[in-house]
Amino acid sequence: MQNIIEIESVDFSYDRIATLSGIDLSVTEGEFLGIVGPNAGGKSTLLKLILGQLQPDKGKISVLGKEPCKMSRHIGYVPQYPSFPRDFPISVEQVVLLGRLGVKRDANWLSRIWPSQVSRSDLIAVNQALREVEAENIAERQIGSLSGGQLQRVLLARALVGEPEILILDEPTANIDQRMENEIFDLLKMFNKRMTILVVSHDVAFISDYVSRVACLNRTLVCHRTDAVDGQVIQDLYGEHVRMIAHSH
Repeated sequence: MQNIIEIESVDFSYDRIATLSGIDLSVTEGEFLGIVGPNAGGKSTLLKLILGQLQPDKGKISVLGKEPCKMSRHIGYVPQYPSFPRDFPISVEQVVLLGRLGVKRDANWLSRIWPSQVSRSDLIAVNQALREVEAENIAERQIGSLSGGQLQRVLLARALVGEPEILILDEPTANIDQRMENEIFDLLKMFNKRMTILVVSHDVAFISDYVSRVACLNRTLVCHRTDAVDGQVIQDLYGEHVRMIAHSH
């Protein structure tokens, strides 16, 4: 398997305060990597560097052999929070369509998802993505009417509709119940058969049942096999005792 993401000796600071230091990470094609760590440990910053939204102060990052900013169309991204207000008058189908068109929020973006401007092939792709996340029955609902779990399915469909090679998710289950958490990760396990997945999560015990490796990040990064993540590893990461809670599936 080839390395699909390469991070070499990366440092990053906000206002001269070190957020990441000496980060080395290789992600192989088809891997399902979990990234865990305390708040302000650098998890979201690392994702933004991989997405090309930030540039490292030092070191090198490549995605599919090129600079991250040149490979954005090959990456599907599910943010922790949607980039639009929940009361914005937009349907589920239109939200997913944004991922198909690669629309940026400029003066003309809304006109590009108006029904009369949408091609049949785009609509077919949107419907397929919604089916894959088991949300085709809510396609015409307004985004503001959805539950937290339904919204996560829609954001996942938006990331999938562009047919990415890499899927990146930032705390995708932070605001949903355990049953929905299980369902989302069962979907991710299925999607991992055709794409590389990186997921940030606060729930170490839960994701260890799904991912192939866990990257523990608290300014510096150490990777572990899932069977090597125990109470001592977590205590070293968070600087305090954290109870490992077993989840039922």
